[in-house]
Amino acid sequence: MVLPNSTRGGVQPGVVHLGLGAFHRAHQALVYERLIAGGDPRWGVVGVAMRSTQLADALAAQDGLYSVQIADADSVRWQIPGALLRTCVAARERQQVVDAMEAPQTRWITLTVTEKGYTPDLAALIVDGLAQRMKSGLPGVTVASCDNLSDNGRKLQALCLSDAAAREPALAAWIEARCAFPNSMVDRIVPASTDAQHAAAAAALGVEDRGALSTEAFWEWVIERRMADPSDAELLARAGVTVVEDVKPFEDAKLRMLNGSHTALAMIGAVQGWATVADGIAQPGVRRFVHAFMSRVAIPSLSRPGLPAYRDALLERFANPHLRHRVHQIASDSSLKIPLRWGPPLLDGLAAGRELEPLALACAAWMRYLRGEDEAGRPYAMSDPQADALQALARRHAGDVEGTVRALLSIASIWPSGCADDVRWAPRVVHWLRRIESAGLAAALDEVTAAP
Repeated sequence: MVLPNSTRGGVQPGVVHLGLGAFHRAHQALVYERLIAGGDPRWGVVGVAMRSTQLADALAAQDGLYSVQIADADSVRWQIPGALLRTCVAARERQQVVDAMEAPQTRWITLTVTEKGYTPDLAALIVDGLAQRMKSGLPGVTVASCDNLSDNGRKLQALCLSDAAAREPALAAWIEARCAFPNSMVDRIVPASTDAQHAAAAAALGVEDRGALSTEAFWEWVIERRMADPSDAELLARAGVTVVEDVKPFEDAKLRMLNGSHTALAMIGAVQGWATVADGIAQPGVRRFVHAFMSRVAIPSLSRPGLPAYRDALLERFANPHLRHRVHQIASDSSLKIPLRWGPPLLDGLAAGRELEPLALACAAWMRYLRGEDEAGRPYAMSDPQADALQALARRHAGDVEGTVRALLSIASIWPSGCADDVRWAPRVVHWLRRIESAGLAAALDEVTAAP
C-alpha cells in the first residue's frame, strides 16, 4: 500500500481543481501526489465540487484522504493520496472558490467538469478569481482543461476572454498576456464509485472510506508546452506527464478510439443488457467489433505514433476484470459525446470515400438505445440533456426504420449537416437498424465483422 506523507506538513494548496469527481481524484491528483513526494510541496489541491455537497463534505470529514484501488490483470494495489488538502462547493461557497483562485500560492487551475460544463457560468467563476489576482498584483496562472473536448484549452480561453472583455478590456488583456490555457488530453478509466467499492476498501484497509475509488494501472496525461511558469513543463515530465508542442494527434486518437468505441460499447451494452464493459468485451463478437471499429473507422484518419499498439492496449484495458465500468455510466450525455467522438471520423471517412460500416452499426445501436428498454424488454433510464426529445422522436417513428433514421440523423446538434441525405451513409444506418430490429444486435455484430 502507498501512503501519503503522514503529516502533509509544508504542502501548499497550489492547485484549484474544479470538478471534484472520481476521474480527477484517480488521475491528476495522483500526479500532484508524485510531485509532492518528489520534494515539491507546491502541488496541494483545493478540490471544488461544482454543485454536489455530499462528496465534498464526506472528503472533508476524512481530511481529504481517500483510497484508490489500482488493478490490472497482473496485480492489485491500494494507494491513499494526500494531495487533496481541502474541499468546497462552488454552488454553496462561491467566494471561497474565488478566494482560493486568488491566493498567492495558487499556480494552476484545472478542470474536469465534463463536456456539458463549459458554459458562461463556468467562465464567470474563473474570471472572478483571475480578476482578483490582477487587482492584487499577483502573477497569472495556468488554467488547464482536462475534459474530453477537442482544442479544450483554446475553447476555455475563448470563454474566459469573452467574459472578461465584457467587464473590462484591461482584464481581458491581462488574462491573455499573463495566463496560459494549454490544450491537454487525459486518459484513465475510472468507474463511478459504488457501495461495492466502499466495501472493498473497508475489507482491504479496515476503515470506512466514502471516497474510495478503483482504476486501472494505465494512465496518460498529454499537455501542451504552454504554461504560465515554463519550468512546470519539466517538472510534469519528470512525474510521467507527456509534454508536447501539439496535443492534437493524441487527443484525436483518444477521442476516436477509446472514447468513440466506448460510446459504441455503451449503446450496444445497454441494448443487450450488460452491466459493464468487461462483460461485453469478454464476448468474442463484441471484441471483434471493437477491433473493427478502431481499425476501420478511427485509425485511417489518425497520426498518433504506434496506432495498432495503442488499439491493442485499449482492448486489453477494456477487458480488465477489476474495472466495473458500467455501460449506463458511459452512455450518459450521449447527445453531447457523439458529435465529438463519432462526428469527425464520419466526416473524414465520407470525404475519403472509406467504408464506415462499424460506425453505421454503432449509430443504429444508438437509435435502438433511445427506445429505453433492452432486448429482453427491461426498461432503463437515459441520462442525457436531450433525453425527452430524443425518446419522443424515437417513439413517434416506431416501426418505421427509414423515418427513424431520417429524423434522428437530422438533429443538427448531434450529427453533421447533410448526413441524413448522404446516400453513402444514411442507407447503411437504415440497413443496420433493420438488422438489429429483425435479428438482434449479436447477429448484426457478427455480420459487420465478417465484412471485408
